[in-house]
Amino acid sequence: MKGRWWRTSPLLFWLASLVLLPLLAWQGRQARRDTPRLPEASGANKGQWGDGEPGQRLLVIGESTAAGVGVDVHDQGLASQLARALYDSNGQTCGWHTMGRNGVRLTDLIDGLPVDSLPQADCVLLSMGVNDTTGFTGLAHYRRQLLALRQRLQAHYPSPLVLLSVPPMHRFTALPQPLRLMMGWRARQIDQVKRDLSLRLPDAFRYIGYPPMSDASLLASDGYHPGPGGYRAMAAAIAASLAADGR
Repeated sequence: MKGRWWRTSPLLFWLASLVLLPLLAWQGRQARRDTPRLPEASGANKGQWGDGEPGQRLLVIGESTAAGVGVDVHDQGLASQLARALYDSNGQTCGWHTMGRNGVRLTDLIDGLPVDSLPQADCVLLSMGVNDTTGFTGLAHYRRQLLALRQRLQAHYPSPLVLLSVPPMHRFTALPQPLRLMMGWRARQIDQVKRDLSLRLPDAFRYIGYPPMSDASLLASDGYHPGPGGYRAMAAAIAASLAADGR
């Protein structure tokens, strides 16, 4: 981290944001105008790979990646492809369920969770962070919301909540500079909140990262979300981490 101390400094981030605010606001409006808005995936948001009663069940919750933005149907999305990767690796029938909404922040996700009708799952994965990054959610608030989400899910899912890494937004070439730099900076800080919680509260949280998508063929037509190949690549990396963790 030597030479990169500034990345972890919220104060320095806010000072830089204040100085650049007029330009960032203008670039943000331009990016929203020029970036194609892809729909959420259609089709059934649950299924399984393999025959018979599932020996393991996955639930993915979160923002656009959980909603399957970038693919046509949920069967091509993260939850299904993760279940497929696990099934291919161990031969155990794996069920999957995904519950996502494009554009939400963590607060919105918590408020909209149907706690009285949550599906069965042995492992719950949270894919969140991009909208809290672009929405400039405070780090302390984001941490409190993660703890609140864990508390809300505790009665249904005693296993640690799996926190997936925030995408490296400094690599999002659809964003102009310096907006891309600032969003990448904030995304790292949001991601660090997840890392810290998983280290401090290992019985409650588990952090899993996955490699950035440097190959453009893995992205959807908006150059922003994963396409079918991107979700498969994400699933393969996450499945390897879950398998190493004994899940």
